[in-house]
Amino acid sequence: MGELVVVNFVSLDGVMQSVLSADEDREGGFDQGGWVLPYVDEVVERFMSEATAGAGALLLGRRTYEIFAATWPYADMNDPAVAAMNAMPKYVASRTLRDPGWANSAVLGGDLAAEVSRIKAASESETVVLGSGGLLGALIEYDLVDEYRLLVFPLVLGSGKQLFADGKSPRRLTLTATRPTPSGVLINTYRRRAED
Repeated sequence: MGELVVVNFVSLDGVMQSVLSADEDREGGFDQGGWVLPYVDEVVERFMSEATAGAGALLLGRRTYEIFAATWPYADMNDPAVAAMNAMPKYVASRTLRDPGWANSAVLGGDLAAEVSRIKAASESETVVLGSGGLLGALIEYDLVDEYRLLVFPLVLGSGKQLFADGKSPRRLTLTATRPTPSGVLINTYRRRAED
């Protein structure tokens, strides 16, 4: 059975909004977009490339999917991560998207928990979630995430969309690995832990 793995950038105060560009997501008046780029070093780049190239499939929310679909099909296919992302199955959770367009993409049906459980059961590899804040809330609530690989950036943003938003059920996790990067990012891996 495959696993669902979340790979995401978060600030020290848990913000995951608008990581790569100022205009990526200004919802709620967020004006601090692009906060990841000053901290991207060779370790962060290698980690993200390996996490992407090593995935068996991607699971994305609609907004993240549309950002990726507008970029990755046109990126340098000589990059192993780009080639892998374009070739692998991609699942998008959306109530509005009908024709995803990007090669090897499928829109999930209305029962998210059942669809994701089916994907995990049919897979022998990892299905990776990148970005996708709205989708993550549901995946966390349904307790479908097996592992979190969080790149924690050494800054406090003070506002923005949180990875673990208010109102979510408590979860017990076990830290299984941590690695600092030259720019001060901590790459932490957490596994879901059975309740005591």
